[in-house]
Amino acid sequence: MRSSSSFAIPGRRLRAALVLALAAGLTTAVPAAQAETTAAPAAVTEAAATDLAAKPFMGWTSWTMQSSKYPGLNPNGDYSYLSEANVIKQTDAMAAKLKSYGYEYINIDAGWWMDWDWTPRFDEFGRQQADPVRFPSGMEAVADRIHSKGLKAGIYLPVGLQKEAYNNGDTPIWNAPGCTTGDIVHDDLRTTNGWDSSYKIDFSDPCGQKYIDSQAQMFADWGYDFLKLDGVGPGSFKSGDNYDNVADVAAWQQAIETAGRPIHLELSWSLAYANVDDWQQYSNGWRIDTDVECYCNTLVTWENSVDDRWDDTPAWTDHAGPGGWNDLDSLNVGNGEMDGLTKAERQSYATLWAIAKSPLYTGDDLTKLDSYGLSLLTNREVIAINQSSAPPAEPVTAGDPQQVWAAKNPDGTYTVALFNLSDAPAQVTADWGTLGLTGKASVRDVWNKENLGTYTDKITQALPAHGSRLFTITPRNASALAYTTIEAEASGNTLGGNASPADCSACSGGKKVGNLYVGGKLTVNNVTVAKAGTYQVKVTYVSGDARSALVSANGGGATSHKFPSTGDWGTVNTVHVPVKLKAGTNTITFDSGNGYAPDIDRIDVPK
Repeated sequence: MRSSSSFAIPGRRLRAALVLALAAGLTTAVPAAQAETTAAPAAVTEAAATDLAAKPFMGWTSWTMQSSKYPGLNPNGDYSYLSEANVIKQTDAMAAKLKSYGYEYINIDAGWWMDWDWTPRFDEFGRQQADPVRFPSGMEAVADRIHSKGLKAGIYLPVGLQKEAYNNGDTPIWNAPGCTTGDIVHDDLRTTNGWDSSYKIDFSDPCGQKYIDSQAQMFADWGYDFLKLDGVGPGSFKSGDNYDNVADVAAWQQAIETAGRPIHLELSWSLAYANVDDWQQYSNGWRIDTDVECYCNTLVTWENSVDDRWDDTPAWTDHAGPGGWNDLDSLNVGNGEMDGLTKAERQSYATLWAIAKSPLYTGDDLTKLDSYGLSLLTNREVIAINQSSAPPAEPVTAGDPQQVWAAKNPDGTYTVALFNLSDAPAQVTADWGTLGLTGKASVRDVWNKENLGTYTDKITQALPAHGSRLFTITPRNASALAYTTIEAEASGNTLGGNASPADCSACSGGKKVGNLYVGGKLTVNNVTVAKAGTYQVKVTYVSGDARSALVSANGGGATSHKFPSTGDWGTVNTVHVPVKLKAGTNTITFDSGNGYAPDIDRIDVPK
């Protein structure tokens, strides 16, 4: 799983340029003088804290246009779109076009303390200070301007102590007598974050927390409501102790709690799934993937990397909820040609973000939204799905080119999305069996705001390449399916190749069948059904990465199905695969073929 905006020169191909520049030693600008701010106010009230991230946030980010090579966006060199004038222009456009639909955050990303040549500025306490050319009025005045429109202001930092702020260890820490930058880092000056652009802070010295406190207090005093902390590990394509920033995130949470202002803490980028409990404990949101931007002559492309999210989101789904959300990165569907996507791709992009309960923040030029893009960003029914109390949707079918995702809503309805991720048109069927139902249900087309009528057992749609449909399904005289459960490790089953039972605390019965690789196979015997037909067989499995298996019945032709990652090898998940069974007794085989298949916990066959 893979990133957002970044301090420095992000992008999978461009980040290396920053690392080289930092290694060469960028010249630090002369710090702007700043009067010492007042002592920290009383701690944020518990009520205010619980309001943060009650729902996925909605807004705008500067990074998408900063990172693009689209003609005219960055006239003063790479990443130069970010300026006070452009932030105010987007603020005014959001207030006029999107505020009434729930969009409220204006998030200023990497570079606000950098000149056009990416040379940073710091105050006398080693804290980032606005570049006077990019932000001539200063960051507090910009936040005030954003607030004057009834919106909220967001700001950005890379994790750690930036190398240029170290200043031979002699820089004093604000409101911390006796503490200097030399006290807050490790003696060996080990580096951290996704670009090694900062020294790792040593929180065993209380001065480390004092430095984070000073930054949080500065942002609170300026009036910021949101902080994106970037390059955080474990994750960001780095591993090892140097890149474990859990202590930094915990320090930021503590600092925000005492700064006197509620501040939403968002983590970036491509955070490690193994630390999801830490991200939930200490932050309000976490990026689960790489940058959605393509760093090319459009804002994004489908292949680089919008389509990654269908593979990478499922493992994280169960971990999102009020207080903290899975962040799929910016939603860039509003500018037509500049987005770099077809209309079908734009709708699918918006559909997944909405049903996965990702924050909805666009990086588009809000002053140039086309009519189709505006309709995608302002569909109230789609926004309501994203902002509702229902859980995020997750795939109910295998991770094949044609997929169905669903979530059951508190009112008994279902949110159901059909996706055709192939490069050619295809039909996609939502079978009520994947919802655990049989019978009749009414269908509402959410994007088109149209009731389609009542369907029995399923609905099939012809979708264009990379296309989608989004429905609300309401059962009408439908009944719940009953299942026959068969454990993978049951003694009556047949194991082939290296396949073998293994302990699994998360699995039903405490066991699973693993080692399904290069010819390993599991055949589930004695699968009995009353009549012939295609059954949506529910497969509970474990897989630390996405893996495929060849599924067949009764020794017949096999179909390859991809099983999304469950995040690690101790977590189970469930998808449905269609299997054609005969009346009476059947066998169902899961064959690894020449590759690696997931471990199988059990199957549930509709009666």
